[in-house]
Amino acid sequence: MISVVLLAAGAARRFGSQKLLAPVRGVPLARLSAERLLLQPMDELVVVLGHDGCLVRAALDGLPVRYAVNTHPEAGMSASIRAGVGAVSPHSDALIVALGDQPLADPGLPGVLVRRWRETNAQVVAPRYAGMQGTPVLFVRSLYPELLALDGDRGAREVVRRDAARVAFVDVPSPMPADVDTPADLAGVREL
Repeated sequence: MISVVLLAAGAARRFGSQKLLAPVRGVPLARLSAERLLLQPMDELVVVLGHDGCLVRAALDGLPVRYAVNTHPEAGMSASIRAGVGAVSPHSDALIVALGDQPLADPGLPGVLVRRWRETNAQVVAPRYAGMQGTPVLFVRSLYPELLALDGDRGAREVVRRDAARVAFVDVPSPMPADVDTPADLAGVREL
């Protein structure tokens, strides 16, 4: 069973308002990100809510997702990862951590990560864009405790870097998809 955890709990301080509700071609960023992930044959999509959680949930209305709530979103990305990992099915064999503010991520990449995992039996599978590790990232169940032990405003990069021998990479021949952190980033996404 493959789970996907979509992080959508941030306060969007640099954006000035809840960026996940900002429309791109009439679709809120959070919904666009979730819809792209749902194009893949994954077993569950868990969306982690935090700041403006009711509004983000409303933007995802009708999608086949489950929700986890980060009760301490001010604690940073690690709190969202912990909430998401804690909410995945107990039958989950691996999970993919994806970002809600990266709406133009390749919708086929999660499937590529799963195929690479099945080929290599690696504990972590991550994309590399021009040699730079990016997201989304796949982690096997045996690493869930490490994800649950994360703290601070850091993502799971330290789990990836902890042991290079357990990591397989997928080299992606395109630029890393942009995060939407500012209104200027949103304008760039809208142009694409």
